[in-house]
Amino acid sequence: MEQHIFGVTEVNNLIKLLLDGEPMLSGIAVRGELSNYKMYPSGHHYFTLKDPEGALRCVMFKSSAGKLRFRPENGMKVVVTGRVSVFPRDGAYQLYCSGMIPEGVGDLAVAFEQLKAKLHAEGLFDQGHKRPLPAYPEKIAVITSSAGAAVHDMIRILRRRYPIAKVILLPVRVQGAEAPPEIAGAIRYADRWKIGDVIITGRGGGSIEDLWAFNDERVARAIYECETPVISAVGHEPDVTISDFVADARASTPSNAAEIAVPDQTELLRWLRGAGERMEQSQLARLSALRRQLETLAAKRCMTDHLSYVQDKRMALLHAQQRLGDLSGALVARKRQRFSALAASLDAMSPLAVFRRGYAMAQNAQGDVLKSYQDVAPGERVSITLGEGGFTAVVESPYAKEDMA
Repeated sequence: MEQHIFGVTEVNNLIKLLLDGEPMLSGIAVRGELSNYKMYPSGHHYFTLKDPEGALRCVMFKSSAGKLRFRPENGMKVVVTGRVSVFPRDGAYQLYCSGMIPEGVGDLAVAFEQLKAKLHAEGLFDQGHKRPLPAYPEKIAVITSSAGAAVHDMIRILRRRYPIAKVILLPVRVQGAEAPPEIAGAIRYADRWKIGDVIITGRGGGSIEDLWAFNDERVARAIYECETPVISAVGHEPDVTISDFVADARASTPSNAAEIAVPDQTELLRWLRGAGERMEQSQLARLSALRRQLETLAAKRCMTDHLSYVQDKRMALLHAQQRLGDLSGALVARKRQRFSALAASLDAMSPLAVFRRGYAMAQNAQGDVLKSYQDVAPGERVSITLGEGGFTAVVESPYAKEDMA
């Protein structure tokens, strides 16, 4: 019997037929560690699943990869479901994956931590970016489902606590694939058109899947970019979402969000009454002080005797006049005494005073003062000035001082 010779493609197709016909390989679940994970622009994901003793090539097409709720990373331990088959062109078998979940924890928990770490690194949780809530908001925008119990609780509490505020509801879906874009769009709309002085967004409690719209990156970025203060009110006290980290304030429940968004009118009225009483007491005390001051002024002498003020001023003027006269007389006396002393000093230094003591001054015809016998010659006419008057003389014979002896 002649042996049948197969072509390469025939062998590959035969193996593919055998693998595709094996029920155990059609819906298999495989545990392993991700390696060489690559995401191509086409949307397909290619990777290797390995354990300590082996490796398995895997592919996840775009339609299945788009359903992943977390970001696969190398080294992550996962459980992959799919079918084992052969790609006839290469003759290599691989696992065609239809689903993937992290091993040990849910995929939503991993997605939550991944997005939380990413946004935290970008600064979306920074306290410095958070805006303070308005103390007395005039308008409150509520972004939530119009059919849930949470919205009715919030409206009831807002009306009870602060009825003068206007509540504006922007109904959105809070669960399902359509919820994140609706919530993000409503936040941007409310902020752009200043629908409210503060925005409350959230929903009532539920499972992590029910609350997942508030763990969506689009919602988180819409809250971060919002200039209007945002209160996140998702689920119950233990529930924590990405929106809680990004929002300007977190409420444990939707009802709690209504409580922190507005003041309590009872407390506000009590404070206003107290402030009114304090103002009244302050004004009464001020009036009492002014009354005492008025009584003190009314009892003064100038108020009982109208001319007393003029008389007091007249006495003060007379006193000042007398004192000014005394000071002026003393100043004139000091000046006169100083003048006399200066005049005496000047008179003592005057040449006329010297002449009065018997001295005289001789001058030649040119008016020059003669200081030596050598300044004159016999027969020269000189003028002699005395203490009283003077005379002219003719020099007979000049002589030196020593010749006088």
